[in-house]
Amino acid sequence: MSLTLTLTRHRAAAAALTAALLVPLAACGNDDAKKGTAGSTPSGSASAAPRANLTVLAAASLTNVFKTAGAAYEKAHPGTKITFSFAGSQELVAQVSQGSPADVLVTADTKSMDKVKADTGTPAVIAKNRLVIATGEGNPFKVDELKDLADTKLKVVLAAPEVPAGKYSKKVLDAQKITVKPVSQEPNVRAVLSKVELGEADAGLVYRTDAASAADKVDAVEIPDAQNAIATYPAATLKGSENAEAAAALVAWLSSPEGQKILQDAGFQKP
Repeated sequence: MSLTLTLTRHRAAAAALTAALLVPLAACGNDDAKKGTAGSTPSGSASAAPRANLTVLAAASLTNVFKTAGAAYEKAHPGTKITFSFAGSQELVAQVSQGSPADVLVTADTKSMDKVKADTGTPAVIAKNRLVIATGEGNPFKVDELKDLADTKLKVVLAAPEVPAGKYSKKVLDAQKITVKPVSQEPNVRAVLSKVELGEADAGLVYRTDAASAADKVDAVEIPDAQNAIATYPAATLKGSENAEAAAALVAWLSSPEGQKILQDAGFQKP
């Protein structure tokens, strides 16, 4: 056998061995391409959102559920701290208009959010709600339906007309042609609930979730869907935020399966 032929065969064998070794390496490369760069963080994971101290302006009716949601978010996103400021949506809108530093705004109606659309990103509806009649525990005055609130012997409290809960209350009462003379009109729906809890009012119109949060102190009288109003909760980032990326991640998380489960477990409806 000639030397040339022997060398040719050795080179061919070496090339075949090299190709065989490269096949599994290429396969690994393809797997990494499918997953993203090897060792990279999948989209939506705990560390995907940047760390930040976030301030969230939120409607008063979100007080309980957002405390739960905030704790869950912080646990899933180490290094992120959320501070909530709860108030009536009209107060939150005033704060945004006055330039109060914050990162996210969540209101209890779209009209309030629309008033500051120049200051926000595109809102996303994260939940819905409905009204119920809150009464003292055991419903001592036997309030069964909306028209019972017209009884002048009852001390009825409502949210003020400029508050989303007050607007929804007016809408349902006007639709049924029911005239109610409230003993007070409160700056937010949680204040209405508090009046009933403390026995300072016999009944009041609140969100279903508010009554559920105080089930050991108040009774909830359901209002038929045909007579009710749907409250809508939009969430948006604020353009003045110094933590725009982190704020956007939080708003997106509120619409995620984990965020939605917390909201719906608290009685809020799907958006």
